[in-house]
Amino acid sequence: MRKHPKEFSNIYIGVKLSKQTIKEIYTPDKPITRHGVIPDYAIDNTSTKKTIYIEVKRQDGWVEGKKRSDGRGNAHERSCKFFTPGLLNVLRKKGNLGKNVLPFWTVFQGDITRDPCRVREVTLWYNGFEDHYFFWRNSKNASPLVEHFIEKIKPLLD
Repeated sequence: MRKHPKEFSNIYIGVKLSKQTIKEIYTPDKPITRHGVIPDYAIDNTSTKKTIYIEVKRQDGWVEGKKRSDGRGNAHERSCKFFTPGLLNVLRKKGNLGKNVLPFWTVFQGDITRDPCRVREVTLWYNGFEDHYFFWRNSKNASPLVEHFIEKIKPLLD
């Protein structure tokens, strides 16, 4: 397992833009040297050369004794960047998991895991890929998280 894998830390720098677009956007005096995505973790199977990328999102939520507005954070929304076609292609290619597999696993922590609105949002977003997220409701107990990984994610790396 690698923390903050760097293989995507510059993926945006090489994105080709049309001459017209380049004329229309700001061009800084100094060239951009860092612009990319850094997942929280990567788990590599060195035998199969397969990798799954992991995002951990902790967020407040609407639960007992709190206001509905307490669930307005957007960490869960920011995790959706990995669903974009371009990033999916890049992560799939580097992760070597195949075209029909999501190359990432998202672990949600905090009150968001019990927020009736946010749980519904995440459940809809991952429809068809339910194994690729986990609501870690009791972070003092790692067993459910480890079981989910062993049963649902580890086989993708074999």
